Amino acid sequence: MPNIRFQALSTVLNRDIPEVNTPSNKISDYFSINVFDKIKMKEYLSGEAYNGIINSIDNGETIPRDLAEQVASAMRSWAMGKGATHYTHWFQPLTGSTAEKHDAFFEPTADGSAIERFSGDALAQQEPDASSFPSGGLRNTFEARGYTAWDPSSPAFIIGRTLCIPTVFVSYTGEALDYKVPLLKALSVLDKAAVDVCHYFDKSIEKVNASLGIEQEYFLVDIALFNARPDLYLTGRTLFGHMSAKNQQLEDHYFGAIPGRVYAFMQDMETEALKLGIPLKTRHNEVAPSQFECAPVYEEINLAIDHNQLLMDIMDRVARRHNFKVLLHEKPYAGINGSGKHNNWSMITNTGKNLLSPGKTPKNNLMFLTFFVNTIKAVYEHADLLRASIASVNNDHRLGANEAPPAIISIFLGSQLTEVLDEIDTSRLSKKIKEENSLWQGIPKIPQILQDNTDRNRTSPFAFTGNKFEFRAVGSSENSASPMTILNLIVADQLKKFKIDVDKLLKKGEKKDVALMTIIKRYIKESRSIRFEGNGYSAEWEKEAEGRGLSNIKTTPKALDALISEKAEELFIETAVYSKREVHARHEILLDSFYKKLQIEARVIGELVMNTIIPAAITYQTQLITNVKGLKELGLAESTYSTQLDIINKIAEHVSFIKLNVEQMIDQRKKANVIEDLRERAINYDEHVKSYFMPIRYHVDKLEQLVDDALWPLPKFRELLFIR
Repeated sequence: MPNIRFQALSTVLNRDIPEVNTPSNKISDYFSINVFDKIKMKEYLSGEAYNGIINSIDNGETIPRDLAEQVASAMRSWAMGKGATHYTHWFQPLTGSTAEKHDAFFEPTADGSAIERFSGDALAQQEPDASSFPSGGLRNTFEARGYTAWDPSSPAFIIGRTLCIPTVFVSYTGEALDYKVPLLKALSVLDKAAVDVCHYFDKSIEKVNASLGIEQEYFLVDIALFNARPDLYLTGRTLFGHMSAKNQQLEDHYFGAIPGRVYAFMQDMETEALKLGIPLKTRHNEVAPSQFECAPVYEEINLAIDHNQLLMDIMDRVARRHNFKVLLHEKPYAGINGSGKHNNWSMITNTGKNLLSPGKTPKNNLMFLTFFVNTIKAVYEHADLLRASIASVNNDHRLGANEAPPAIISIFLGSQLTEVLDEIDTSRLSKKIKEENSLWQGIPKIPQILQDNTDRNRTSPFAFTGNKFEFRAVGSSENSASPMTILNLIVADQLKKFKIDVDKLLKKGEKKDVALMTIIKRYIKESRSIRFEGNGYSAEWEKEAEGRGLSNIKTTPKALDALISEKAEELFIETAVYSKREVHARHEILLDSFYKKLQIEARVIGELVMNTIIPAAITYQTQLITNVKGLKELGLAESTYSTQLDIINKIAEHVSFIKLNVEQMIDQRKKANVIEDLRERAINYDEHVKSYFMPIRYHVDKLEQLVDDALWPLPKFRELLFIR
């Protein structure tokens, strides 16, 4: 009787490619049809109500309850017209995924009938049970009250028959229990700081929005094979598996022809995403077999992050329709590339100017240099905090593994901009001013378009790519709100300091442009050590980085220390993005998640080894022993069955090693579990429990090579990695 692996393969090989039904050949015909966007608002709201809600969205003003009532009525009419029967507040708790509690529009009446209702109060605020979400000690488990509050800057949308309303999530006492609240606060701080600096150059600028484009990498695996791998199912990655003879070494998958079943999935997924207003534009094969990428057009950062969280959910749901499972784990397969989420970040003014794109005139060059250099200085000052923002047990597998940037935070600028900064750094400032335009004569000329002036450096965690910075170190499964909160916050803080420094010189009577360049020059000199143009994967860079004083924190528990450092706490409290309680709670939640994920992996390893791997190996070993006995009974010389004896002995050696090390790992896990200090427990799991994973895996993978293929109980890499 075939084992589960071959049943799974049979399911794979006897499958039709599903058809994809798109509502139109033109994307513009159905883009955003399931979103209550500005076009729908204008249609369903009165002119006064529409202007009120747009003013709130654009300027962040509080929405009065009477206006919320009108918006709720319009939302309900639109949603019910599209078949919706329920609504939910859609939020992002600190689990890393999204959450929702559905309520029906209908309400029973006194006469036994029912009506459809959706009030402004229901739109503006709900009260989901907060006791079961991570809070990091902000509340006791018996305290259930928490609140979700409508975020009007991110439009409502319909999934299935449910109206989804993006919201923030806070505790009864007002602390943030989600990713969105700190992000919105950081964006507000950046807006104010950036506008203040913009006024040195253009008084008409009234608002600065951070923009973001998130490139999403992912793997696909056949759902039947996924279900036949308990490790994939329970942890998101393969804890065992010998590398396939063919993997990515021929470099033939990258940008290759998209397999038919995958193409059908992509079309279906993109259609669903586009209907929800997610502006997906790019799709392609990635480096590893069965690895792919999609990328949207840039959006305002809060909306971009909401869309990415929604996209990951869409990908998973649509994949199941095509008999796939989407793997968003940063390292689902050992030995081949893992997945990241490249965050392309910039700042855009209300006048449409990209502050990280130099213009044709010296004035625009100086404005560009101001924001460009301040971003570099911000990353230099808070590199450890930025590293902490991308720390996770999953990302520890990926950072620095010749597929992703190293754990050392550095910035790549390219040769041309490096030369520009070096020229400013080494030049003498002239105080001679051009009277006709009041610009300093020594501003270096920078071309308007920089995208192709230098090659890209994929080994850099934070690279300038023409008119934006690309933060390449974010993990593929992570919520980008955490690193983007930190990035926007540290840039805002640096811009505030820049204005203080410049204003001091202005008060002393210095000319504005000379004052600006004086501080820029100082910042260039002070932040020089964070700039690196070479190979971030090399051992030489690790040594050089150490000499420059740059941190190289390779594991999450220690990287997270930066979150609760005195320097970080001062930053958070001064800007009111996090209170001291909130940041310590997040630190605790992240440590708790880290060790528990390793705990789950350790348990899965133990169960798989004892219940599946060793029994399969012993079954094959028994067959060999029977074979040897038969040959001996025939009177054949030992040389005729020496190979079988060798395999029997090797199986015994591997099984003994595996069993012993699993038992020792379990003992270490028990010791770690009783450590009261959460940081020490996480470090203990990382250093003393996780240390058993690779040795056990090595011997299991050796058994995979020895045991009869028909008896091996798990789908192998050669089956998982190639879409049939």
